[in-house]
Amino acid sequence: MHDLGAIFDRDGLLARKIPGFNYRPQQQAMACSVAEAIENRGSLICEAGTGTGKTFAYLVPALISGRKVIISTGTRNLQDQLYHRDLPRVRQVLRSPVKTALLKGRGNYLCRFRLDQAVAEGRRLPPSLQAELETIRRWSVETRRGDVAEVDVAEDSPLWPRVTSTTDNCLGQDCPDWDGCFLVEARRRAQEADLVVINHHLLCADLALKEEGFGEVLPGADCFVVDEAHQLPEVASSFFGESVGSRQLFDLVRDTETEYHREAGDLPEVPESARALRKAVQDLRLCFGEEGRRGPWRELKGSPSLMRAIGGLRSALGDLGLGLEALAGRGRGLAGCRERCVLALERLAMLCEGGDDNAIRWYETQPQGFRLHSTPLEIAGIFSAHMKRHPAAWIFTSATLAVGEHFEHFARQIGVEEAETRCWDSPFDYRHQALCLLPEGLPDPSDPTYNRAVSELAVKLVGYSRGRAFLLYTSHRALQEAAGTLRQRIPYPLLVQGDAPRGELVERFRRLGNAVLLGTSSFWEGVDVVGEALSCVVIDRLPFASPGDPVLQARIDALRQRGGNPFRDLQLPQAVIALKQGAGRLIRDIGDRGVLVVCDPRLLGRSYAAAFLESLPPMPRTRELEAVRRFFAEDGEGVGDSEAEGSVGSDGGDFRSESQEARKR
Repeated sequence: MHDLGAIFDRDGLLARKIPGFNYRPQQQAMACSVAEAIENRGSLICEAGTGTGKTFAYLVPALISGRKVIISTGTRNLQDQLYHRDLPRVRQVLRSPVKTALLKGRGNYLCRFRLDQAVAEGRRLPPSLQAELETIRRWSVETRRGDVAEVDVAEDSPLWPRVTSTTDNCLGQDCPDWDGCFLVEARRRAQEADLVVINHHLLCADLALKEEGFGEVLPGADCFVVDEAHQLPEVASSFFGESVGSRQLFDLVRDTETEYHREAGDLPEVPESARALRKAVQDLRLCFGEEGRRGPWRELKGSPSLMRAIGGLRSALGDLGLGLEALAGRGRGLAGCRERCVLALERLAMLCEGGDDNAIRWYETQPQGFRLHSTPLEIAGIFSAHMKRHPAAWIFTSATLAVGEHFEHFARQIGVEEAETRCWDSPFDYRHQALCLLPEGLPDPSDPTYNRAVSELAVKLVGYSRGRAFLLYTSHRALQEAAGTLRQRIPYPLLVQGDAPRGELVERFRRLGNAVLLGTSSFWEGVDVVGEALSCVVIDRLPFASPGDPVLQARIDALRQRGGNPFRDLQLPQAVIALKQGAGRLIRDIGDRGVLVVCDPRLLGRSYAAAFLESLPPMPRTRELEAVRRFFAEDGEGVGDSEAEGSVGSDGGDFRSESQEARKR
């Protein structure tokens, strides 16, 4: 085993070669544990607090191991950051000859064939989309990798589905642009590389040997590192399920019409059937009503109008399938449309008829669409079976995996109860860098006046912090109520989720320097704002998942039937991990300072409060708003040790957990 001390020590290679690198014993300890797991082909679950430097802690052992390594991240943004920033720095320091590759899902790569089709039909597009299409066309001539992240077109642009492929509409080797396919080339690079960076969706796809990714590469991997592993259970649950949605069906209609005019044109019943399918999709969406919602399948079965609309959808799919069958042999495009039609019809029949005791059937609607789902009740057995088919070292890491200092919840979710576990606290000095306010006087969250009381408190807090705040909410309704109040009451720029894409809002927040950003779940994690621009994080209530969520409710029922305790075993651990993620937005660097405010009075008054308190960073706590004002005093100094102790109590016994005291000692 390599001498990791020579790399991570105070005077080690990283400290000598990377300006500003700080020695962290937690990072070195994690690197040693990762190296041991790789060497022994073991399984390791480890939590490394914010600031530990976990990326370097697994990259260094991976690069010097001489093994084939797959690293999976939670999002495409993290993939890009890891591959384009962190990995090159470590490789340069180590002078590593390891060959690396970045691989994303097929929807991230331009499809030249579909771009040509979109350009040919461009006159039908609105002027704004025509301009974006021309931007993409010009970029397509210059790009070498075809990664859509390279071009300055919004990631949610309606053009991207038109110029990228899916497993449904890809022509495979029949495509006239097969030899220049960006996705094929990306997969080839991944097959030849020693270290490949992917994401969780792709990992699940390839474990299941689905065509989405590069299943022929995974059997040769010696090690899998799953970063942001707390996201894996949800991604796997979604991936190993089945669904039928309005966007998927509208794409089928559009592609059928395009391929019909390109490859046939002599059977008018086919475009008529496509139009009938479009109408059936629209009719079903109208039957759901205007508001977005989620619910169990039994709600649909209890509505005759919805079941008739679903029946109409099945009938329209069947008619289109028969029409496409009559055109068999006309071309690969039409054949692909028929295959998609048959698959959608089979999935819809499965959803309507049920029969899988391990599946949860449910639906969700958005303003202009819907999706019908079948989700596994549990994925532990599925995921662990796939892991066994790929015997290798498996390392799962995140800043938020443990509840307290225990990993049973995560290990049970993915079926790795026998894995080794490790936990390292953040190296940040939270005692002097931060303050936690648990405010007095707020009503119970069930009180109708609660949201208004939180908004009134938020007005005072952002006044003390001079803007520079994230206000994190557990519901869109509470967020909108708060936005209405704050727009009238604060003099700072207000950024509200939904007003612009998430990335744009975060960038504006950084640039403005005194803004207040309001967000729900997607802002609780994966948002990294270093420095004074973010100095206060306010969380409106403990993030328990909605009991009306159909997937959660089904899992609660299943746990209860097995004699388990759903609150202890499922709801509480999920909420604790979510709170840790939200709190983790505050201190992102050794020089950061800030105040965390958790408004929910249940954090002190309920028997389960200790689980939350023990999982928060070990910062001083206060119930006095005046302590926050002092922290943000214009001279820039914090409340100071004596003031902090005065606000918390002489021994901290009222608000500081026993385990945090132990870590201090």
